Formats: sequence, C-alpha cells, structure tokens
Amino acid sequence: MQNHKRQGSLSSQFILRLAIAKRSAGIAIAMLASLSMASISVFIVLKFRDIDNQKPANPVVAVPEIKTVTALGRIEPEGEVIKLSAAMSGEGSRVEKILVKEGDMVKTGQVIAILDNSDRLQAELTEAKAEVNIIKAKIAQIQAGAKPGEITAQKAIIDRLAAESQGDIDTQKVTLEKLQSELLNAEAENHRYQELYTAGAISASQRDSKNLNVETAKKSLQAAQSQLKKLELSSQQKIKEASATLNQISEVRKVDVQAAIAELNRADAVVKKATINLQKAYVKSPQNGQVFEIYTHPGELISNNGIADIGKTSQMYVVAEVYESDITKIIQGKQVRIVSDTFSQELQGKVERIGLQVRKQNLTNTDPSSNIDNRIIKVHIRLNKAASHQAAKFTNMQVKAIISL
Repeated sequence: MQNHKRQGSLSSQFILRLAIAKRSAGIAIAMLASLSMASISVFIVLKFRDIDNQKPANPVVAVPEIKTVTALGRIEPEGEVIKLSAAMSGEGSRVEKILVKEGDMVKTGQVIAILDNSDRLQAELTEAKAEVNIIKAKIAQIQAGAKPGEITAQKAIIDRLAAESQGDIDTQKVTLEKLQSELLNAEAENHRYQELYTAGAISASQRDSKNLNVETAKKSLQAAQSQLKKLELSSQQKIKEASATLNQISEVRKVDVQAAIAELNRADAVVKKATINLQKAYVKSPQNGQVFEIYTHPGELISNNGIADIGKTSQMYVVAEVYESDITKIIQGKQVRIVSDTFSQELQGKVERIGLQVRKQNLTNTDPSSNIDNRIIKVHIRLNKAASHQAAKFTNMQVKAIISL
C-alpha cells in the first residue's frame, strides 16, 4: 500500500517537473522569437534610413541651351533684283525691239532693248551735226577776207571736205555701233551655246559655229574701228591743210571769228545732247547678270514694272527677317543653314551683314495663329558657291534660315 502511494507521489512529481520544463522551453522560444523580430525591425529601419539619405532633397531640372535662331527669309541675287526701264517721255516710251530672252545671261553695257524713238533721235543727231558743219562753213566764209575769188574757192573746198568727211564718219559710226551690238549678241549667244554644250544638249559643231560668229563679229568690229580712225585722221588732215591755205590767202577779222566760234560751241552742245538722247533709246544692262522676266514686248508701252528684271545670280543671298528680340544674338560670320521643301538638302551660308533698321514683318508662315505684326531686322546671308548655284533659279522664294549662335 505504501509502495503504491510512493509510486503515485513520484509520478505526480515527474509530471509537475515535465510541465515546468515545457513551460520554460516555451518561454525561451518566445523570447528568441521576440529578439529575432526586434533585430529584423532594426535592420529594416536602418536600411530605409540609408536609402532616404541617398535621395536628393530637391531634384534639379536641366534647362536645354538654345543654340540657334530660326527666321523666315527669301532668296535674292547679289545687289537685289534690278528693274530695267527707260526715261519716260510725255507721251510714253514704246519698245521697238527686245534683244534678249528670259534666262539669258547678259554683260555690262549689253543692249537689252531698243525704243521706237531711236530713228527720230538719230535724225535729230544728224541734223545737229549738219548744223555744226554749216557753222564751220560760216567760219570759213568769215575767213575769206579781201580776196573773194580765191577765198570763195578755198571755202568751197573746205565745205566739201568737211561735209564729205563728216558724212563718211557719221556713216562709219552708225556701222560701228551696229557691229558692237552684233558682237555683244554673238558673245551672249556663244556663252549660252557653251553652257548647252557643257550640259550635253547640243553638238560640238553647233557650239563651234557660235564661237566662229563671235570671232567674225570681232574682226568686223576691229576693221570698222580701224576704218573710222582712218576717216577721222584723213578728214582732220584734209581740213587742216585746206584751212591753212585759206589763212594764207585771207585776212581774218578776230571779232567775226569769235562770234562764229561761239555759235559753233552752241552747236556742239546740241550735238552732245542729241547723242545722249539717242543713247537713252538703247536700254543697256548695268551689270553682268541673268534676265529673270521680260515685262514689255515689242510694240508695247513701257509698263510700271519696267522692261525687264535682271540679277547677278552668280552670287545668291538669303535675306532673313529676324525678330528684334533675337537680333542681339546674331553675330556676323556665323554659319547658317537654309531649309526648304524645294531643296533635297540644306543650303549653307554665313551671316554677312545685319541691317540697321527695324521694320514690319513681310514674310509669314502658314500658321494662322502666328503674329504677323512682329518687328524684324533684316539679316543678309551670303550663300556658298554650291548653294548659290542651287538657289539661282529660285529668286524671291521663301525659305527658313537656321542661324547658329
């Protein structure tokens, strides 16, 4: 019985110790778990604090640097487009002949057109020269002096020589002017055929024929010039000899001679004026260039647009309209790119000159919301050789200029 109680007591103690051991193990496990969670929490807090410390407090936004100024512009030849016209008379001036075609290359001094008053002006010049001859004859008459027979005979000789010589000289000068005009036309035609030959549009024989025409015209002109000099020298010499003979046989009154010389000076002035008027009937090119457009044709009165437009297309420019707010950024010599749908690639140029006047904007883009009342300053951009060649056929075309800063 006692053994049974002792065994029961031992069993109770064992159970109690086992329970205490299990409870202690649970507490230990719980403590370990708590420590682990605390360690993880501390690690996470420290990690995120490091990440926060690495982030910039105030992020900086980069502003792109402006490196170009863009402006609308138009293509122009060097020296702008020149309108050829003539002095307007009271009843208007009418064109008789046009000696060029659109697209022709012309040279300085080349005759472009002849007005219908050229014949009348030529007649006036001839009449003025005849008056000079009459006065010269009068001078000779004054110089007759006291021997009427001999003096009259000698005067007649002088008059005849002067008239014949002057007539020959006048005729030769007209021929010379005609040959000069023919040479200019032949040279222009030869230049055009040379370009056609270079482009492969014509044969060498066709080109050579025009070159031969130039050489023939030069020889004819040289021969005419030589003949004119001979006529003038011969005329001067003959009249000089005849006048010397007259002086020998006549008694000359100085007062009469002075009066006649005054008349002669007046007549010479009339000749000079008539010569200038006749020259105005021949409209000439003031420079080398190309004919853009012909406005007045043979038989028509000269219009308000003049006779023709020409320009020096060997060097082309773009005149850009830069807003006055951007003009201080533009520097002479800076590179410029020219853009247009017409060109397959950009044209290149440099800023050559910056205008000195603020103007109202003339060029506008297709954006209906754009401000067309902007104030601009013109910037002249010189295109390089290749760009000039491309732009030569597009005078006044609107383009976009991108100017480097």
